Amino acid sequence: MAHHATARPRTLTAPDGTAFRDLNGNGVMEPYENPHLPVDERVADLVGRMTLEEKAGLLFHTMIAINPDGLLVEPDPGAPDDDPMRASTSAMVTGKLMNHFNLFGAAAPRRMAEWNNRLQDLAATTRLGIPVTISTDPRHGFVDNPAASAQTEGFSLWPEPPGLAAIGDEELVSRHADIVRREYLAVGIRLALHPMADLATEPRWARVLGTFGSDAHVAARMVGAYIRGLQGETLGTSSVAAMTKHFPGAGPQLNGEDAHFPYGRAQVYPGGNFDYHLIPFEAAFAAGTSQIMPYYALPVGTPYEEVGFGFNKGIITGLLREKYGFDGIVCTDWGLVTDSRIFGAPFPARAWGVEHLDRLSRVERILDAGADQLGGEAAPELVVELVRTGRVGVGRLDASVARLLREKFVLGLFDDPYVDPDAAERICGNDEFTAAGLAAQSRSITMLKDRPGEASAPLLPLTAGTRLHVQGVDPEVAGRYATVVDSPAEADVALIRIATPYDKRTEGFESFFRAGRLAFTEEELRPLLETAAAVPTVFAIFLDRPAVIPEIAEKAAALVADYGASDTALLDVLFGRTRAEGRLPFELARTMDAVAAGHEDVPNDCGDPLFPYGHGLDVEPLPQ
Repeated sequence: MAHHATARPRTLTAPDGTAFRDLNGNGVMEPYENPHLPVDERVADLVGRMTLEEKAGLLFHTMIAINPDGLLVEPDPGAPDDDPMRASTSAMVTGKLMNHFNLFGAAAPRRMAEWNNRLQDLAATTRLGIPVTISTDPRHGFVDNPAASAQTEGFSLWPEPPGLAAIGDEELVSRHADIVRREYLAVGIRLALHPMADLATEPRWARVLGTFGSDAHVAARMVGAYIRGLQGETLGTSSVAAMTKHFPGAGPQLNGEDAHFPYGRAQVYPGGNFDYHLIPFEAAFAAGTSQIMPYYALPVGTPYEEVGFGFNKGIITGLLREKYGFDGIVCTDWGLVTDSRIFGAPFPARAWGVEHLDRLSRVERILDAGADQLGGEAAPELVVELVRTGRVGVGRLDASVARLLREKFVLGLFDDPYVDPDAAERICGNDEFTAAGLAAQSRSITMLKDRPGEASAPLLPLTAGTRLHVQGVDPEVAGRYATVVDSPAEADVALIRIATPYDKRTEGFESFFRAGRLAFTEEELRPLLETAAAVPTVFAIFLDRPAVIPEIAEKAAALVADYGASDTALLDVLFGRTRAEGRLPFELARTMDAVAAGHEDVPNDCGDPLFPYGHGLDVEPLPQ
């Protein structure tokens, strides 16, 4: 296995497996680790050796960047330091003694594996040599949002979670998560900042695409299967730990706005449906999720204090720890304490309900609420100050430190944190995994309509001799299925790929969140409907949120929905090579007024939907 073990501090090993190291830099070799001891004893032994600064470093989990060549990110002296996503690796690891990082950016799998090994080498130079836990947002889908997911070249490509819910096959979800696990393990990622157990009860919410749809019981089955695929039946050395989010269920956001932003901080329950949103989390607990992330939002009109869930003792200690008995790691969502800049624009801390508190008091509130770790923050000095001034006891720190260390031991990071770059290149995106992802993309496609008029025959599947005009589809790919022509006038059929509309907000970080309207404007509709009037037209719409499309549904000869599918996966379905099995994982309303009239916390309540929850037609594939 190729790695840079020369960077490790000098270690001597006794016949019984006990490791001896110079822990204090004074030339005295002290007992360090005995891998044969039970995990709890190893944890207690290490906690007893740690300084306050080492404990504080464990409590922070922030972004870390990777260079495309696999080298550690070390900004040039004098470079701006206001972008937390380009912070110095060595400053965080050897200066702040942090060892949990959320990987930001990507590189080829081989380079990611090499980067992991360099990072573990750097961690090994610290006094205790605590290995790094690398986490990531989802990397196997089609959408790239720096706050939610990162499409990564070299990994297999799958439909987004609503597409998996559209198929509804727990075995497929578990297999998908197992492939995610194997690809993550190959490059050194040991913690998934997913799945999302949130529900798509509010159609306008920008993060519907991360959910398993609007039905709590379907989502519960999917969440449980996903966690088992990542972790196995129990967490171990071949697991990727799951951080299930966002407790106690994001989704019912006031007017569908997102809690990353001040105008979206309120989470509301006009339908009295608070407990409904807990159902998928109960499945996560049953599946043994190792970690939980509370959301940014603050609850409005509930028995709980109106402060963000990461500061909310009634939610974290009362509901999560005491009622549900969860004793795993609780890590806050990113950036509750420190104002920052993202992509050059100011980005205030998401300290909803406690904006008046200073940074020190915000950290104190988070620890008092019961969280173990602060996501998206890199300020161990604040915890050190809280302890030294007597505002937080060392025992409170030790409880969280023990949880965090225990997971590292159980995952086997202390025994070997290194990976093999050759294996990473071989495993990630291999033919088997790629084929499985492509098949799932096709299966998830949902056939909404397939009849130009009431008296006409179905249009699908299309035949190989079809003259096809395409918009939003790669003509080269389409040419493998049909004769591609330049204009609707020359075509037998047109195929147009579109996506759910949204309101453009700012050009910065906010622009990654597709929120607001779900309906097309007249200006946007005009060219689409003109094509549909000129030639029988198949519309394929990407449902990152539940679009409002009555005009398109009326004029389309055929209408299909996808949740992340390549042109190949789509054309395989349209030309009868594979079967589309998807059923809508949320309803599609007829009007925006119906959406606005619905309750944010109640699923599928727009009254008279254009297409109801679970809708989907069967189209038989052609004999091959």
